[in-house]
Amino acid sequence: MKIEEFKLERYFAKHETRAKYVLGASDCESSAINEILTEKELLDMQSIRLGYSEAQGNMLLRKEIATLFQNVTYDEIVVAVPQESIFIAMNALLSPGDKVVVQVPCYQSLCAVPRAIGCDVVTWSPVTIKNQWHWDIDFLKENVDKTTKLIVVNSPHNPTGYLFSTKEYAEIIDVAKEKKCYVFSDEMYRLLEYQKENRLPIGSDVYERCISLSGLSKTFGLGGLRIGWLSIRDKALLKRVMEFKDYTTLSNGTLSEFIALMVLKKKDRMLSRNMKIIESNLKLLDDFFERHTDKFSWLRPDAGPIAFVKTKFEKNIEDLCEDLVDKKGIMLTPGTKFDYGYHYFRLGFGRKNMPDALKLFEEYIKENIKQ
Repeated sequence: MKIEEFKLERYFAKHETRAKYVLGASDCESSAINEILTEKELLDMQSIRLGYSEAQGNMLLRKEIATLFQNVTYDEIVVAVPQESIFIAMNALLSPGDKVVVQVPCYQSLCAVPRAIGCDVVTWSPVTIKNQWHWDIDFLKENVDKTTKLIVVNSPHNPTGYLFSTKEYAEIIDVAKEKKCYVFSDEMYRLLEYQKENRLPIGSDVYERCISLSGLSKTFGLGGLRIGWLSIRDKALLKRVMEFKDYTTLSNGTLSEFIALMVLKKKDRMLSRNMKIIESNLKLLDDFFERHTDKFSWLRPDAGPIAFVKTKFEKNIEDLCEDLVDKKGIMLTPGTKFDYGYHYFRLGFGRKNMPDALKLFEEYIKENIKQ
């Protein structure tokens, strides 16, 4: 398989280590192992033998993950790196010529993997209405037909922080049911909704042909564990996914699975910490963009630690981001890495040092952006 360069990851590889502040990050504040594990758990970890784990994922971990669901059992869960999960699920499901409708802008692999397989990829783009993102469900109804194999959605959404309403999400699932196609539901930011009553159901809980992706990288800020999971109720597809996984990681790291299990057992505490950081930083951003309405359009997110901001000035966003790293040591993520033009950037606010980065960013704006 030949696949296009992953622009976002190449950009991070170039800038992340030389920037003091990663203001374009997509995750929450990370944690040290001794902040997660008790002394007893640390001792228990020392006795773990470092052999292969179960290919589908440690059973105890899968059983703990299954407590997040209503209709999915532990034997319908596959533990894998989130990026790997996208790769193996789409390769197991799709064939050259299949029609795939993808919500964009998106994490690049959600489009790039189907394209590399040889699928006909139709992109579902947003508009802005009353300073809010909006994906028209009518577009989906008009473009999903009996030849469509897969609809790819992401909610809460990266990079915008948009959250479909319960009604909208139900309509998406209804479109898929009517046309008997699959849904890949990227739910990596689930549990970070600002209003809990707006939280969507897990896609695979409500539709047997929905493949839901989640994990610990974004919501929990634990990307270093490399632990995510797919929930797949379609038994034939699950079998193909496991057969394909034999050619990727085969199995997961035993230590990562142990720590992941401990994280999920104390998830409420960790989620509470991350939400406090997000809420505090979001207030600062509200004030910042209120002061700079002449320079930015602040499309306030509904969930998660990220937003997609539009600039109102002429400076090319890639030039601005390069200059910002050089002059202030701050890394933003240009919208061009999401194939979304030269006047958007992703801003991350899930980390504790965001207030310091924001002050420096404001200095840069005052010194370098003239209207």
